Amino acid sequence: MIDFNFKPKFDREDFGWHWRKLPHLDAADFTQFITFRLHDSIPQELIEKWRREIAEKSGFRKRIEKLLDAGHGECWLRDEHIAKIVADALIFHNSKKYDLHSWVVMPNHAHVVLTPLSGVHLPDIMHSIKSYTAQAANKHLGRSGQFWQHESFDRYIRNWKHFTAVIRYIENNPVKARLCQSKEEWKWSSAYAK
Repeated sequence: MIDFNFKPKFDREDFGWHWRKLPHLDAADFTQFITFRLHDSIPQELIEKWRREIAEKSGFRKRIEKLLDAGHGECWLRDEHIAKIVADALIFHNSKKYDLHSWVVMPNHAHVVLTPLSGVHLPDIMHSIKSYTAQAANKHLGRSGQFWQHESFDRYIRNWKHFTAVIRYIENNPVKARLCQSKEEWKWSSAYAK
């Protein structure tokens, strides 16, 4: 019998599945779709309620994405200086820690598709991005405290069809959220840079 309450300790030397509140796959050479968000972008009580209500993860994820696109919370990433900090951090680690395929910085969250390089752990990638950007953004805002939600949503890319669908979603996210008319207009996106 499988014990679904079992949560193995994540050993930094091992790749594979690990859990915090959500399951994460840390695997070299597995392309990942990652969403990370500001700490106040969705009330935690609402997320916990949805977790209890929704058995299927895709429904849970779609609700979160819809709420994120509505622009709740402080939306510090609307500040061009902070959006640039996040975009630059994503680009800086390209070819050093991962291959960067697509990204977008939205007002209260960011999406990225990347493939960790051999020997590089996904939690280390996310820690370096979130730690640096949080410190720089807090300094710019003249504040201290939590900037990002501790945990990110990640999903490994299963095949080429999934890969192209996710890139299309990321690059069209600003259009869907009615922040611009075309994906090429959104300055804080890999679609803009093309």
